[in-house]
Amino acid sequence: MLYYLLYQHSHLVNVVRYPSFRAIAAGATALIAGLLLYPPFIKWLKAVQAGSSNVREDTPETHQAKSGTPTMGGTLLLLALLISCLLWADLTNLKVLAVLVITMSFGLIGFVDDFRKVTQKNSKGLPGKIRLLAEFAVAGIVVTALMIQPDFDTRVSFPVINFNLFNPDIKWAYLALALVVIVGTANAVNMTDGLDGLAIGPVVTSAFVFLVLSYAAGAVLLKTFVLANYFRIPHIPGAEELTVYCAALMGAGISFLWYNTYPASVFMGDVGSLAMGAGLGTLAVLTKNEIVSAIIHGVFLMEILSVIIQVAWFKTTGKRVFRMAPLHHHYELKGWAEPKIIVRFWIMSIMLALVGLASLKLR
Repeated sequence: MLYYLLYQHSHLVNVVRYPSFRAIAAGATALIAGLLLYPPFIKWLKAVQAGSSNVREDTPETHQAKSGTPTMGGTLLLLALLISCLLWADLTNLKVLAVLVITMSFGLIGFVDDFRKVTQKNSKGLPGKIRLLAEFAVAGIVVTALMIQPDFDTRVSFPVINFNLFNPDIKWAYLALALVVIVGTANAVNMTDGLDGLAIGPVVTSAFVFLVLSYAAGAVLLKTFVLANYFRIPHIPGAEELTVYCAALMGAGISFLWYNTYPASVFMGDVGSLAMGAGLGTLAVLTKNEIVSAIIHGVFLMEILSVIIQVAWFKTTGKRVFRMAPLHHHYELKGWAEPKIIVRFWIMSIMLALVGLASLKLR
């Protein structure tokens, strides 16, 4: 809105035309909005969720002490993100619209899941098959709409390899790859959200990485210097506008972390974890970092793989690989203190983020 009013419509404020400026403004807007609105929002959640435990049944016994902590805190996080993007992003940019639609749609799926848990006072929520079907349907519709655009690139970029030398075009098979990245990342973040602040820390880190990657992919400096050509990565016109979304996600995420840090005053809920994971997965698709995202999101990947391995091994042998899955519960049962697990996972996330950023130069 402000981008349209201050520059696109009237050219009244020239600085607003720069995505870098609007990214800073979007991040600050989401951060301040979240910090100011969370206290009354948490108070309201406590009142309406009185009597609900909001603690999953498949968690260590120590988690029962968190009973009574309100959930669905991700609702305000998404609201701060949306308002910030509506104010500062170029809403005529199809990539911005795509990531917002997927983020909010997955947030709605998570909201329904959380709402059923709270109102029915159990931890089941939506049946898994129905939830997955809804996720694939939303992602499939949006990605298909993108793929029918004449400028959409279905080539795949690999880390450490010069995109100009090796870029296989997988055509419509790209749809399957994109769906796996988006839905897989959404559910991986959802599974990581099991300790206070555990998921939101890596989400903010990943958002920063994609802020850099999206700017590198789309920016044209001094009207002629294409930044992507310097890094030998795909040039994606308009991708620089995604920096506004990334910054807004960072600001909203940090404001939520202020109240979600150990011991948490509010839980994120599926409304937040599914939405943010889907948003990060969509950023990977839109910036042609589908493969690199496995490194950037290494903590999330590790968590979801631990569940897959645990289930598959137990069905095959009747034995467990981990004491409990996802992986963070395994370390809890080994006696690690919750803050130690959280901080160490954050450190791993930062290290993997640096590897992902390094892939820009190693081509």
